[in-house]
Amino acid sequence: MVVTGVAGFMAALDNLVVTTALPSIRADLGGTLEDLEWTVNGYTLTFAVLLMLGAALGDRFGRRRLFVVGLTVFTGASAAAALASGIDALVAARAVQGVGAAIMMPLTLTLLTAAVPEARRGAALGVFGAITGLAVAGGPLIGGSLTEHLSWQWIFWLNVPVGLLLLPLARFRLTESRAPGARLDVPGTLLVSGGLFGIVHGLVNANAHGWGSAPVLIGLVGGTVLLLAFVRHGSVARAPMLPMRLFRDRAFFGINVASLLMFLGMFGSIFLLSQFFQTVDGYSPTEAGLRMLPWTGMPLLVAPVAGILSDRLGGRPVVVAGLALQAAGLGVFALLAEPGMPYAAQLPGLILGGLGMALYFAPAASVVMSSVRPAEQGIASGANNALREVGGALGVAVLGAVFAARGGYGSAQAFTDGTVPALWIGAAVVALAAAVALLIPSARPPRGGRPEKAAGVPAPAHEEPARSAV
Repeated sequence: MVVTGVAGFMAALDNLVVTTALPSIRADLGGTLEDLEWTVNGYTLTFAVLLMLGAALGDRFGRRRLFVVGLTVFTGASAAAALASGIDALVAARAVQGVGAAIMMPLTLTLLTAAVPEARRGAALGVFGAITGLAVAGGPLIGGSLTEHLSWQWIFWLNVPVGLLLLPLARFRLTESRAPGARLDVPGTLLVSGGLFGIVHGLVNANAHGWGSAPVLIGLVGGTVLLLAFVRHGSVARAPMLPMRLFRDRAFFGINVASLLMFLGMFGSIFLLSQFFQTVDGYSPTEAGLRMLPWTGMPLLVAPVAGILSDRLGGRPVVVAGLALQAAGLGVFALLAEPGMPYAAQLPGLILGGLGMALYFAPAASVVMSSVRPAEQGIASGANNALREVGGALGVAVLGAVFAARGGYGSAQAFTDGTVPALWIGAAVVALAAAVALLIPSARPPRGGRPEKAAGVPAPAHEEPARSAV
């Protein structure tokens, strides 16, 4: 739990750790709104498109071995980001960070799942979900504190000693395991990578170049075509990185689509609100992070309890309630947001959002892992994390595009004018996620086990047990 939990925390933390540092990065390195979006999406996009490949590499060449490789790449890229002298170098280092995280992150969940007895798996995954959820949501506070009291470079330097400490622990405390016969899907990786990059690139640059410009249209249309080809590939290929047949399971379909939508609304909102507190309210980076604690700190308090509730009640009611509360929180903040808005008026939206985030994070991982066979858990973990990261990248791009179309950085009022419609869209997307989550079967899962698979799904191949001393 220690090795996988800390590694998962680092990978999840770097999703949004730069958000409260963006004004400082902009002042130090320069850059437009599009550049600032890429400091976030450079990480989330490579993280997303390579996650499933990372899981497959671990299955084929050894999960511990690839976990160590990913941790090494992530740690080295963190040092490169801290040393970046320009915005382009920072974005490039963030992209390499995403490569390391994509190899490392899916293997943390697979190793943990195999190491915990079935009767305690839901609670253990709930704790893991709380850790990673807190890392994602706590990124603005940690990034803001380091930026204000040290410098923005320290949000990346922080990873280096932790990574160096984890490397020997991972080497000697995790037991090697693999899935014999695992295959790499290079065509699928190329299709999904090209498709997502085209769409995100088009969205990020739409306001600067115009929605009807050739680069934007090529990115959006070409990316969509490539993603459709990826779906087709996953339906007909012999060993695709993401078998589309998994989506025939209502639980797998519901939780994964809901996760994508949840992260779209949440990531985009955090990207804007972490700057709202500084640009509109005039808080320092640390003060902004502290005032977001009712939202960002809630997973630490509520998620472990939500994990236990999901074991007793099933994942659907907890996930749906969490998503509904998150949508309500964003809606309340959008309804009241204005320059000079007192903090007391901001609290209800922050608290509702925090409760919702906590209730969602804890059971989501358990629902994913219980919806597939043990031999497919590596693929399922990679798929869920990938879709969440895709949602995050799209959220920053979509809500950033709305913000740029309706407002800007020129004044507090201009920033508010752009933030409010973006938050309403974020709230609507998360509300849609709650509706999709209703597709998850309502029956209580077997205690410590997983629901029976539907007929027609082939039996799993023999797999070495993935034990680990965590």
